[in-house]
Amino acid sequence: MKILHTADWHLGKRLENFSRFAEQVEVMDEICGIAERENVNAVIIAGDLFDNFNPTVEAVDLFYKTLKRLAANGTRAVIAIAGNHDSPDRIEAPDPLARECGIIFAGFPNICVVPFSLDNGIAVTKSDKGFIEIKVPDVKYPLRLLLTPYANEYRLKTFLGIEDAAAELRNVLAEQWQKLADQYCDKKGVNMLVAHLYLMEKDGLQPAEPDDEKPILHIGGTQAVYSENVPEQMQYVALGHLHAKQIVDIHPCPILYSSSPLAYSFSEANQAKFVVLIDAEPAKPVKYNVIPLTKGKKLLRAKFSNVDTAIQWLEFNPNTLVELTMVSDTFLKAEDRKRLYAAHDGIVNIVPEVKNIEAWEKSRSVIDISNSIEVLFADYFKQKYNQEPNERLMALFKEVLAAEENT
Repeated sequence: MKILHTADWHLGKRLENFSRFAEQVEVMDEICGIAERENVNAVIIAGDLFDNFNPTVEAVDLFYKTLKRLAANGTRAVIAIAGNHDSPDRIEAPDPLARECGIIFAGFPNICVVPFSLDNGIAVTKSDKGFIEIKVPDVKYPLRLLLTPYANEYRLKTFLGIEDAAAELRNVLAEQWQKLADQYCDKKGVNMLVAHLYLMEKDGLQPAEPDDEKPILHIGGTQAVYSENVPEQMQYVALGHLHAKQIVDIHPCPILYSSSPLAYSFSEANQAKFVVLIDAEPAKPVKYNVIPLTKGKKLLRAKFSNVDTAIQWLEFNPNTLVELTMVSDTFLKAEDRKRLYAAHDGIVNIVPEVKNIEAWEKSRSVIDISNSIEVLFADYFKQKYNQEPNERLMALFKEVLAAEENT
């Protein structure tokens, strides 16, 4: 049985003012191509399907077109769970129709999928709260999945019927997982856990969450779950939430974050992205291979103290999204900013770093009120934003002054 693990699509996400939609179209096509080339039997999407609870029409359209292609006219099982960016109600809403294509959605941790069977051979043969057993075409043994979509600590305890408010969530989940594994996961099928949560090795280093990711390890979120909480019957754990490909542990089985398909923040600059191809059969350790994704623009960070050097670097790195830090004795001049933006169409941010901050603070605090209002406005802008106003802004300011005079 071949299974493809992917996660954290974040369809509809932008980077500041830059749309990533065209890149998402390309990388979704790449993921579909991998599933087709490898002839996988099932695809697992471990949460954060969209970037927010109310995704754009184009993001929703891309999502369902991608799932339809992955499902291959109902001959390949597709299982998608909700992440902390997703609305669980929205994720589960189209489920009856999706099932006809072999697509299974899980929005809530207590999801209980209604068993069904399709003419092409896909069937859900057993189901319980947080568990499904799936029959896929051309494979004699079933795929068993423990499903844990994201929910905060309060909701998880509510869904799992936990009355003790002080109960540690990791122990609650461990007990629930073990109960399901003991009941359904014998050695006659492939057994896997699919979850969107923060999972780490006990006493190990805490993996970093991306800068712009909604944290789930803090107040109002959920506590970390440990790899030792995974039942021994599991052969693989497919995780979502962290955007870098990470092997959390190899005991009791490989436990992996597959990575997001694109770099979505500058904390992910120069980060490679992957999907994971799993080759599994009952009662044996799985084999897995990480497959690099090549589509989408790289995110780059760089620091310069010379504008000409920065421009040379920008010209050497086209078709990227860039965050520049410019080091100088004072704020960056308007003409220098203009030259930088003219050299590259993917500059997301230019961050000024003033070396002689004390002298700069002293110089900017001196205001000559005998100057014209245009000069005073430029001085104010420098003080407020650490840079000179550009020509377009000054032109707009002059238009405002002219309108006032006319009035």
